[in-house]
Amino acid sequence: MTEVPSPQLRISDQNRETALSALGEHMTAGRIDIDEYGERSARITAAKTRGELGEIFADLPAPHPRYEDVPKAAVTTPEPAAEPAPRPAAPVGWSSSQRFVAAFIPLVWIATIALIASGVVHGTLILIPIGLSMFGRAMWGHGHRPDRHDRHLRDRQRRRELRDSYRRELGR
Repeated sequence: MTEVPSPQLRISDQNRETALSALGEHMTAGRIDIDEYGERSARITAAKTRGELGEIFADLPAPHPRYEDVPKAAVTTPEPAAEPAPRPAAPVGWSSSQRFVAAFIPLVWIATIALIASGVVHGTLILIPIGLSMFGRAMWGHGHRPDRHDRHLRDRQRRRELRDSYRRELGR
């Protein structure tokens, strides 16, 4: 047996959102103008019960606001506290000093450009971020990455093998 919900039943924010959406469809269809939409939408946001929303849509055809009834609250036992989410892993092969420099250098560049542009300091301040960038590049440039180093070793080995095979062909 289904019960008809009481018009005095209070509504949720989700019910108000569906009502505003339905009202927008009526305005798009030309059933109400922008002024009437403003008036009715103000009434929707102030509505507290299903009856109040029903009055706003009484002279309009479908669509009307949808009321998804929330299931009755069940008694639940509190769940044990979940373990904190694991921290994302740092890039493979990066030390803490590399991560610091990688985060710090862009900030230094931004601050330097802002100070020079505002006229607070002289343009020679630009040498600081340039120097830091050169330091970072010298310490951890392209050759530092293990995969690139491995590729370099493979390329060297391949060249050596080609050289040896060429020498054998010439020796025959």
